[in-house]
Amino acid sequence: MQSEYKSFYKQVKGNEGDKCKYSTRLDTYGCGCQHNCDYCYARSLLSFRGFWNPTEPSIADIAKIKRKIQKMPPGTIIRMGGMTDCFQPCEAQHHVTYETIREMNRCGIGYLIVTKSHLVAQPEYLDILDKELAHIQITVTTLDDNRALTYEKASIPSKRIEALQKLQSDGYDVAIRLSPLIEDFMDFNTLNTLKINRCVVEFLRVNSWIKGWLHDVDFSKYNLKQGGYSHLPLAEKQKILKKIKIQEITVCEDVTEHYEYWRDNFNPNRNDCCNLRLLSKS
Repeated sequence: MQSEYKSFYKQVKGNEGDKCKYSTRLDTYGCGCQHNCDYCYARSLLSFRGFWNPTEPSIADIAKIKRKIQKMPPGTIIRMGGMTDCFQPCEAQHHVTYETIREMNRCGIGYLIVTKSHLVAQPEYLDILDKELAHIQITVTTLDDNRALTYEKASIPSKRIEALQKLQSDGYDVAIRLSPLIEDFMDFNTLNTLKINRCVVEFLRVNSWIKGWLHDVDFSKYNLKQGGYSHLPLAEKQKILKKIKIQEITVCEDVTEHYEYWRDNFNPNRNDCCNLRLLSKS
């Protein structure tokens, strides 16, 4: 029997919380993620503390989630999928994310879904996603289905791209999230032919755990130290970004000086590095 995930609601503070406009996070599953990605920061943090169980993640109590949502002021936007993916495979069995979205709709609470799953675009979820409340970012790190399977257990990238294109054609606020963007993993020529309108970029940050899990990366380039991680220099990030030819690109950044640069010189919305499209209720 899977255990209850009791820490489903969190207000992120510190370096990340200071930069992120959507620092309130709600995780429908926790203490592990079935995707078990080798570059995952949450996995490295929880593995260090002995709390990571990728085969049987804990499940949040939907009754407790509903009580929390009911206390939120209408117009609030909550990020779903902070420490784990809210659309990991066990969602097909437990439907906690499904019921959470229904309650957010009822209470007028916006939700930013960040996922590596195609499940979000399946008919049962399309039936409940509210275009005025839903913001969806589908993450890919490579477009090569076979390569992806060597370091993550999420939906294959081709299914994720298909889901993203479906949501985009249906008029949702959706973006491809290149997170983490690793230059050697991405086929930029193919990426630029996918007719995707909006993109969020987040570069890889590295600690000793991620170095041990993730292979085929030249970590010598990650020579900038900040916040317990190693990062690429700004000039290297700028060079990589020039390879992306998507209409709207915004950068989510952890390094303070780089965050300030993207905010002031690059991002379409200096007040929101997720660049969400906000609609008002009619």
